[in-house]
Amino acid sequence: MRIGVSLSSAQFVDDHAEGAANIIERARAARDAGLDSLTLGDHHSMPVPYYQNVPMIGRLTAEWASDRPLGCLFLLPLWNPVLVAEQIGTMASLHPSTFVIQTGIGGGDSQFAAMGANLRTRGSDLDESIRVIKSLLAGETASSEQVGLTDAVVSPRPPAGTEWWISAGADGPLRRAAREGDAWYGGPDVTPDRAPRMIEVYRNEAERLGRPHCVIVRKDVVILEDGNRATQLGDDMIAAGYRGMPREAVVYGGVDQATEELAVYRELGVDDVIIRCMTIPQADAVETLTLAGAVRANLTA
Repeated sequence: MRIGVSLSSAQFVDDHAEGAANIIERARAARDAGLDSLTLGDHHSMPVPYYQNVPMIGRLTAEWASDRPLGCLFLLPLWNPVLVAEQIGTMASLHPSTFVIQTGIGGGDSQFAAMGANLRTRGSDLDESIRVIKSLLAGETASSEQVGLTDAVVSPRPPAGTEWWISAGADGPLRRAAREGDAWYGGPDVTPDRAPRMIEVYRNEAERLGRPHCVIVRKDVVILEDGNRATQLGDDMIAAGYRGMPREAVVYGGVDQATEELAVYRELGVDDVIIRCMTIPQADAVETLTLAGAVRANLTA
């Protein structure tokens, strides 16, 4: 089982330059730990510093290992698909390895309103954007009445190719992931109890269609040398309502505890776990990413 990292783009700092430096430092720690992939998220109209994925990934190509995939999430109903394809082509041209395109329908009335997007049509908008972007990245000319574009073309295009990781939490979107994606990207709220049925729906559909399949799940984590302190930090966040998630959805403790909790997903047939640091101080986040390398070694031994 591979272990990648999704770096948190939200930084709770007063000095906005410090927040950007924190993300760069975390990327270096993940690289040095030997983690298998690096991605950033996507959110808009945020009241706290949230570093946008396209310029930040451009900066992180200077830090990330050239033989490991990197990429970012695009909540496609919020984006113009031509702009997305152009951004992907440019970012992928900066990095010799595969570029990862994560996507999903997104949510939040305020976010959609701020971006001038329609929350009610997000499912069909996502499907159409995937179609258009795939055509453009294949070097084709694309038109779409639904998203309002005619005879669009893009260049540059990804020299090393792309992988589509499609988020899904219900049966219909899971089948979309099987139909359109190279992987299903399960969210951080996926628990060991929920995962087996979701994996079954996704894989069954992929096999029915004769499509390749890969199961990827994100986990929010805290991993510290002082496992007791990591456990206390995690317990406190869960007690405070951390993202509305139960204890079994997150992973925290020392290296051995984290290995044990993530091994459950390996036994379920998960191919990649993408870790993201829970809301912890920068020094703890860097230590977590460093120790994630030891967890990865345990899980691949």
